Amino acid sequence: MRDWLAQRSRVTPDATALVDAESGASRTYAELDSAVESLAGRIAAEGICVDDHVGVLLGTRPAAVEAIHAVLRVGGVLVPLSTRLTAAELEPRIERADLDLLLCDAETEGRMLDAVGDVPVRSLDSDGEATAIATTTPRPFDLPEWSPEDPQVMLYTSGTTGRPKLVVLTLKNLLSSASASAFRLGTLPDDRWASPLSPSSMGGLASVLRSTLYGSAVLLCPTDADDLLAALREHRPTGISLVPTLLRRLLDAGDLPDSLRFVLLGGAPAPDDLVRECGERGVPVCPTYGMTETASQVATARPEEAVAHVGTVGRPLLFTEVTVVDDHGDPLPTGSTGELVIAGPTVTPGYYDDPAATAEAFCPHGLLTGDVGRVDEDGRLWIGDRKADRIITGGQNVDPREVVAVLRDLDGVRDAAVVGLSDEEWGERVAALIEVGDGDDAEAVDATAVEAHCRDRLAGFKRPRVVAFGALPRTESGTVDRAAVRERLREKRV
Repeated sequence: MRDWLAQRSRVTPDATALVDAESGASRTYAELDSAVESLAGRIAAEGICVDDHVGVLLGTRPAAVEAIHAVLRVGGVLVPLSTRLTAAELEPRIERADLDLLLCDAETEGRMLDAVGDVPVRSLDSDGEATAIATTTPRPFDLPEWSPEDPQVMLYTSGTTGRPKLVVLTLKNLLSSASASAFRLGTLPDDRWASPLSPSSMGGLASVLRSTLYGSAVLLCPTDADDLLAALREHRPTGISLVPTLLRRLLDAGDLPDSLRFVLLGGAPAPDDLVRECGERGVPVCPTYGMTETASQVATARPEEAVAHVGTVGRPLLFTEVTVVDDHGDPLPTGSTGELVIAGPTVTPGYYDDPAATAEAFCPHGLLTGDVGRVDEDGRLWIGDRKADRIITGGQNVDPREVVAVLRDLDGVRDAAVVGLSDEEWGERVAALIEVGDGDDAEAVDATAVEAHCRDRLAGFKRPRVVAFGALPRTESGTVDRAAVRERLREKRV
């Protein structure tokens, strides 16, 4: 079997494949396929073939889409890297991935050259220090035979609580995920899937690969809320992938176009008030729960379900099984809260070159997620915090999400993150980093106001004892970077 883009170009060559919101330029599948074939020939001329690892450090731009398809076309394993990382952060990731080639552009080549070591670097732009891949003469290459178990992508986890791991995703994982998502959200020939998410995250990569399978177009968008809203109004996509923070900013900026059939909301828990507002404003929000290890979605609520049952992420997708287990790994009855375990064709075979982490991640029922949740009698999934995020202070368990929900109810608070800091007397102490909004209410938000607000809403052991204010640090996927939050709060405490 040839790669998905080649198949799609043969079936619907004149259909729109790609739209760049910044320039307004678009390409048909035939045009995209031609550009990818040329780039694939140059990558092959650099010595890349089946199973070689190719790192890609590119932002959300058409060149990134070309690179994704070109690496897969020659049979290479794609390793997207975040453009937000520093050279010091990139260096160990590059080394651990055993890369054979790195692709960058003029914007990212400086960090790449500082971090690569002996790995060859080629730029997709022609004006920079790195050798431009355009100077490489393309050569013919043998088309690889794809099988379901072939690794196609390796993605780093967000690493919000510790050392990020390199997740292996196979052809079966990606194809199963795309199929199950289509069964839940629906797909139409004229669909346009907008994505401001980086292709280094599963959310950003999914829209590129799935649109190719569906024969629809992917709309590459800016991340600034005002610019994104303008792009959505101009190009009128039918779907979009967002993280809650960006959706909140979009709604503050204005009304979303009525062309949208779904707003796939993931990467972080969706606040209840955000879902309710979407219902009131007619925004077809689809809260979802997923992981890099499951090639994106595990469960997704359709808009009517999300509004009628605020807080749920819906039922698991087709062929995905969710088991709730206790601390001993034994299944719990329906409605009980415990650790979520995922099984099905979207689940990764494991972590690259890390058999210990792989063995630790699986149990007889499937992949141990580290997330706490429950499945109700109607089969809907409800998500709590990660097991590792639970705070134990003075022998009492504190659920950070409960504290965050109370803090969000304080006028002037836009969002909050709650973590535990080590404490000699109590074991851990509840600490909160609070992001205030832009309105007049925000001026009144201080530590005294927070304490007064929490006094009648939380038991004493649940109240934040360390409070700091500032923007919440986030990963590429929009998840709160809890390690960075904890460090900032440690500094505050000192």
